[in-house]
Amino acid sequence: MISQWCKNNGIQMPDHSVQYLNDEGLTEGDRDLFLSLLEKMSSSTLSDQKVAARELRLLTKKMPSFRALFGESSDAIPQLLHPLSQSNNSINVHPNLQEDIITTLLNLSIHDNNKKLVAETPKVIPLLVDALKSGTIETRSNAAAALFTLSALDSNKELIGKSGAIKPLVELLDEGNPVAMKDVASALFSLCIIHDNKARAVRDGAVRAILKKIMSNVHVDELLAILAMLSNNQRAVEEMGDLGAVPCLLNIIRESSCARSKENCIAVLYTICYCDRTKWKTIRDEEKTYGTVSQLAQNGTARAKRKANGILDRLNRAVNLTHTA
Repeated sequence: MISQWCKNNGIQMPDHSVQYLNDEGLTEGDRDLFLSLLEKMSSSTLSDQKVAARELRLLTKKMPSFRALFGESSDAIPQLLHPLSQSNNSINVHPNLQEDIITTLLNLSIHDNNKKLVAETPKVIPLLVDALKSGTIETRSNAAAALFTLSALDSNKELIGKSGAIKPLVELLDEGNPVAMKDVASALFSLCIIHDNKARAVRDGAVRAILKKIMSNVHVDELLAILAMLSNNQRAVEEMGDLGAVPCLLNIIRESSCARSKENCIAVLYTICYCDRTKWKTIRDEEKTYGTVSQLAQNGTARAKRKANGILDRLNRAVNLTHTA
């Protein structure tokens, strides 16, 4: 059909066959296009940079083979970043250009073989951190998503934590823009798997920001998972108690239908109960009125049952000691 159309319209078809370079289906034309787009990223003309960045964003979204191409040359990622690297301030970068470059980094980071290369390329993580603070909300959300995908490697978790990324992630969470919330929560959860990043998150205000959202009924299930992860940090536990976490968590156990959320709630309460005797009265009063912890000890997940029974044992021993005295 194409040949007939060309013939009818006086257009001569090329007579050479397409040469494929590898099993992923890349052609010579694809590779030439890739190299020409990277060259345009180093152009002094903004319009050239914008066209090239948008094309690279679309190609790396649709074609895994283009993501792989970035791993074949140590110069490819620096060339992609050239417009951002040249600017002293992200405010001076065209917002659409910044969004397309950051989104391309996200697309590249999805490719497993790229994760180490992307994270360890100088300026990548600092530019992602910078993008968390400025630009369109899409840019900020995709920067968080890129940090999440890169953090699949433990070595990258440490690198990202040391870069100062956690504080702007917490600030973006605190802002509460619905476009960014899931990506930010995912990034924080993944990063806080390692001990040092838990301490950084607590220091940077994560407990307050998370509880604020949970109390506003925003992304409760996801944020409870992070809160439970932070609950083995002493300072975090103290903050939870001071910020009214106990009645909030008991209410979620009572009202929620999500077994995993109930499990995370009771895990946090278990830690608070063992660290802060002043919260025992609140839990005991809840137990007298609703039997919340007892019900979870009977009907929760295996872990939730263990934690709930641990709290009940603690409270019962305290009552018995008082009676003995």
